[in-house]
Amino acid sequence: MSDFEKARALIREFKGDSYVYGSGVLDEVGRLTAELGRRAALVYRRSLDKDLLRRVEDSLKAAGVELLGRIEGAAPNAPREDLYRITAALKALNPDVIVCLGGGSTLDATKAAEVLRTLGGEIDEYFGTGKVTEKLQRTGKKLTPVVAVQTAASSGAHLTKYSNITDVHTGQKKLIVDEAIVPARALFDYDLTKTMPPALTADGALDGLAHALEVLIGAVGRPYYDKMVEVGSEAIRLVVNYVERAVKDPHDTEARTALGLATDLGGYAIMLGGTNGGHLTSFSLVDILSHGRACAIMNPYYIVFFAPAVEEPLRIVGKIFQEAGLTGANIDTLSGRELGMAVAKAMMELSRRIGFPTTLEEVPGFTQEHIGRALAAAKDPQLKMKLENMPVPLTSEMVDEYMAPILEAARTGDLSLIKNVP
Repeated sequence: MSDFEKARALIREFKGDSYVYGSGVLDEVGRLTAELGRRAALVYRRSLDKDLLRRVEDSLKAAGVELLGRIEGAAPNAPREDLYRITAALKALNPDVIVCLGGGSTLDATKAAEVLRTLGGEIDEYFGTGKVTEKLQRTGKKLTPVVAVQTAASSGAHLTKYSNITDVHTGQKKLIVDEAIVPARALFDYDLTKTMPPALTADGALDGLAHALEVLIGAVGRPYYDKMVEVGSEAIRLVVNYVERAVKDPHDTEARTALGLATDLGGYAIMLGGTNGGHLTSFSLVDILSHGRACAIMNPYYIVFFAPAVEEPLRIVGKIFQEAGLTGANIDTLSGRELGMAVAKAMMELSRRIGFPTTLEEVPGFTQEHIGRALAAAKDPQLKMKLENMPVPLTSEMVDEYMAPILEAARTGDLSLIKNVP
């Protein structure tokens, strides 16, 4: 198999004909949309290039789809205010299909906005797992189908059951997890990512790596373990081997394709399993860090905490980093906490090479209040799926004893502070 053949085969297995991806595929959006409806609302990323927007509109028109109106998408982290604005605009247009063109935040806000438009109520009642499906079954209603057109290699939002929404006043992000909000069709033209600045490229790549990593290390003893290993390890391999190239040369087509495939596989991974520690803490850092950067900082510290319970998948991850020249440790001879320390240091080395911080103290605006917020969020029932999904599951009563040292280690970079559960 070529470098990308395995990744393409896995994505085909995941989404079949409902997903069009690769280089130069943007003009397929009209055909995909016409399969679902003829009266469309278009939600678009705020900073979207006008020529790109025109291409999408021309494709819709050529396919016989009437464009009812444009709606400006969401700011980073999908603030509640943007969610409510998009909901109101969708109500006014009343489309039979929604085309969403943007990155993770605009896609997340649009998925949640359609939930509110059709089912009503407040967004808080849908945070958690399966709450949308429960209300759809009670009411007999159906959500309007969404065609998700991804413009950034990162979140996998165009492929998945997740919608992250942020309360910017408290600085806390919360999550809808529900099969009902998976977009009915998706498209990702990897060429669109060539205009992404290096920092955003790196953020997106490390977000995809975090999805794959957290699912992979949480896969032990779960259904679909072998598939999680196959998907997760391929995603991690592509990010580790290509992210530096994409950051150095935005127009490196091969590297852009690699990161597109990798982050799509990250989306596949989080449909097979769930994220855990890194993502949970990242939700409390939205006011000072992008999502991918927050996960990149936090995951090495969680790796040390989880290591004794996840040796098999951690060795797979460690060998990928070893083969890429990111660690001189002999991964085959290490076990338990020592294995975790070696992999954590290799992950930090990758972060340094792409200009990422490796401790919270390096982040402008970080205060001890962020640690307090993260500990409080970990005890929130609406986020308990992340706590329970950890390879070493924690209860809310265990958070202060075990998670607080992880966060303190992330603040200072001192891995010795982390306590392992006996």
